[in-house]
Amino acid sequence: MTPRYEAPSRSVAGTDADLLAQLRHADGRPYGFYKNLAGAWDYGDFTLAVDHVQADPYAPPSALRAYTTPRAMGLPEAALASSDARLAAADFLARAFDEAIRGRAARDLSIARAGALILQRSYASVLPDRVEVRFQVKLPARGRTILGKSAARLFDVDVPNVIMDCFDFISQDPETTRKRSRLLAHVATYEDYRALQEQLEANGWVSFVADQSLLARRSGVSEAPLAGEGVVAFTAPDSLRASVTLPHAGEVSGMAIPAGLTLIVGGGYHGKSTLLEAIAQGVYAHVPGDGRELVATDPTATKVRAADGRAVTGVDISPFITHLPGGMDTTSFSTENASGSTSQAASIIESLELGARALLIDEDTSATNLLIRDTRMRDLVAADKEPITPLVDRVASLTRAGTSLIMVVGGSGAFLDAADRVLMMDNYRCLDVTDRARQVATDLPRPRTDAPAIWEAAPRVPRPKARADRPRTKASGTQTLTLDRQAIDISDVEAVVDPGQAEAIAWCVRGVLEEMAGKQSLPDLLAKLGRRLASEGLDAACKFGARPYPAFLARPRLIDVGAAINRYRGLALRSPHPEHPQHESPTGP
Repeated sequence: MTPRYEAPSRSVAGTDADLLAQLRHADGRPYGFYKNLAGAWDYGDFTLAVDHVQADPYAPPSALRAYTTPRAMGLPEAALASSDARLAAADFLARAFDEAIRGRAARDLSIARAGALILQRSYASVLPDRVEVRFQVKLPARGRTILGKSAARLFDVDVPNVIMDCFDFISQDPETTRKRSRLLAHVATYEDYRALQEQLEANGWVSFVADQSLLARRSGVSEAPLAGEGVVAFTAPDSLRASVTLPHAGEVSGMAIPAGLTLIVGGGYHGKSTLLEAIAQGVYAHVPGDGRELVATDPTATKVRAADGRAVTGVDISPFITHLPGGMDTTSFSTENASGSTSQAASIIESLELGARALLIDEDTSATNLLIRDTRMRDLVAADKEPITPLVDRVASLTRAGTSLIMVVGGSGAFLDAADRVLMMDNYRCLDVTDRARQVATDLPRPRTDAPAIWEAAPRVPRPKARADRPRTKASGTQTLTLDRQAIDISDVEAVVDPGQAEAIAWCVRGVLEEMAGKQSLPDLLAKLGRRLASEGLDAACKFGARPYPAFLARPRLIDVGAAINRYRGLALRSPHPEHPQHESPTGP
């Protein structure tokens, strides 16, 4: 369903000439006089709406919108042809607006900067009959006195020029022609990615990595692909090569990873973690030129890692950890300060509860004692003295139950016996060494224990959160959320990669816990949230107490909203009901 973007019902206050006249008239007046700008102003090619005026020069900038029709701006039909095309076109317009601000050095205008992912964003929307971009403007003043003439120049030059740089697809100059071509490439890239996602589902694949993809990044803090001499493009091993036909790219070959347990092995610095990271990021579409445009992964895939110190509330970690010293109940385990093993065990169980069909694990960021226990340790420490059932003993039951795993392992061959396939990264080249791995497992056998299946725990039902007298909701980058006086560390929720996603998650956490919680399980609550976001768009998150315009939000996955709720130290649960209905799966993107 196409989200509805509801603008305030406000009649046009006047023309751009009226607005400029009012600004000149305001010169030298107290700052509060700026509030008279609120309303919609007709600029001819577009309408400018002033939705919120900052209270003083030191407050957050004023909130504005520019909107018009696709026909008036000459938007190509291909950008309107489907909901996918419109989402990609809106993402492109958000970027074009930011480029125009920087290109014209319009320092008083601002919009959130988009990264390497094509996402639904609250600050740009394309509908069949309406195009809108939301942005902020810092209104000029000297102290608390309005600089009306400067403001008039701002709204006569910078604001309309930036808007038209973004909105104009009619002009025939070379720059506009290039912009139109870039827009169509943006849309085509997103449509190909969505088609690739459909191929995953149709074929039962967990992930697809196209040949010639550029997986390596310039650095650990850069989204740009590594370039230059010596860069190795991805090539699929013959045993896993498959071909798909996409609407724009045509026939594409690459590595299709089936369901089951896939190991990625190899020496240090040969590209194991790079491949896993690219697969993890494949839950999102990437922009043209990123190098990972044709990498797609099951949209529910979740990377789980150890996160010392995280909060855990009422999670049944007993499939992995039992009979803790002191008699602590691990069927409903809670702690304010989880260890590496308990945090990773909780993350696995929580991910399964939230509907993850694939788990991604890197040995480097895992608790070793949760992954494996070798023969010597099994002999040294008796089973009744060891509370941990390692993942290596659970992995077979997980895959039989339909959960796939892709794991990077470099220091232990314990998982070779259970692996469905083993890939080796050799200087960024991917080789299928499954047959060799099975021979190694045969030549060097180890005692193997296959623990029983992980049972389904009773659903956890969050209690409603009390409303704060002075609510505070914010995100700091992609690492930390703030809910009133509580900080929520989401640094181990690695699928949150855009600050706008973190901001949206913060508001969604508030909405779920304050307005929805009380009777339904967490998966049911997220399914309800998903329906609301599908019908109302990201503005639904803004309505959980935020000012509607503009909120620089980006669409998060519901499973990551659930992960943030699970890490909230103020989370409280109702006692499980003996009879509970089957819950819905919140596994949408």
